[in-house]
Amino acid sequence: MKKFIAFVFLAFMLIFVLDNVTAQKPPVAGKDAKKDVKTEVVKQDTAQKPADTTAAPAADTTAQSLTAPVEEEKSFHYVLKEKFIEGGTLYMFPILLCLIVGLALVIERILYLNLSSTNTDKLLKKVEEALANGGPEKAKEICRNTKGPVASIYYQGLDRINEGLDVVEKSIVSYGSVLLGRLEMNLTWIALFIALAPMLGFLGTVIGMVGAFDAIAAAGDISPAIVAGGIKIALITTVFGLIVAIILQVFYNYLLSKIDGIINNMENASISFMDIVIKHNKK
Repeated sequence: MKKFIAFVFLAFMLIFVLDNVTAQKPPVAGKDAKKDVKTEVVKQDTAQKPADTTAAPAADTTAQSLTAPVEEEKSFHYVLKEKFIEGGTLYMFPILLCLIVGLALVIERILYLNLSSTNTDKLLKKVEEALANGGPEKAKEICRNTKGPVASIYYQGLDRINEGLDVVEKSIVSYGSVLLGRLEMNLTWIALFIALAPMLGFLGTVIGMVGAFDAIAAAGDISPAIVAGGIKIALITTVFGLIVAIILQVFYNYLLSKIDGIINNMENASISFMDIVIKHNKK
């Protein structure tokens, strides 16, 4: 179920991104507005044309209104898509793919870790009461019906409770290592995307800088417009790569802290469980 949710999120994000990037580029802000203003001013000028020479200031005002650009406020979504296209889809798509796949893995891990968190004190009391009243089989049934790594560790210990304390302790330690590997699953892939996203951004920047210098060589002159435009486009990939790495790094550290808390809980629960086993064997 957790993997299915992560897969649905991944598919949805890919469809959303492809639909927005491949959509028709919005018209340049100000062009249509400038045409409308020009038409309106011409209509007013022809309808109310004065007969004397005092209309010179009005003509200057009209000229200024024609030359003044009409700026419209751009939405964040529009600006983001515009920068994405400026950076070059060839280099921006891999960075975006790192973000989408990384977030899908993060969601899968968050769901798994949240399901792995259990109330150990409540579970320990139930196991102790079942062990005292119904024996190991009753306690094992409670562990089977409880989710989480702590219940699995208890089940492994109860399954070997009649073989001695050393065997119970070794089984708990061994199975705890297996559960630790499950808790840390996919973290290496998230770490890979954290390192890969800025590297892809730097690669796009270097290639963009090479293109800028090629444009300078073709023009035969160091034009500020050519240099600034090429460097701006080249640095966009680095910006997006760093943003992706920062986002994934925050979630990665959150997952590490969540795993550390679960591991500490497992260790404390194992110690308490061994105390219960010792009391049961003394009877």
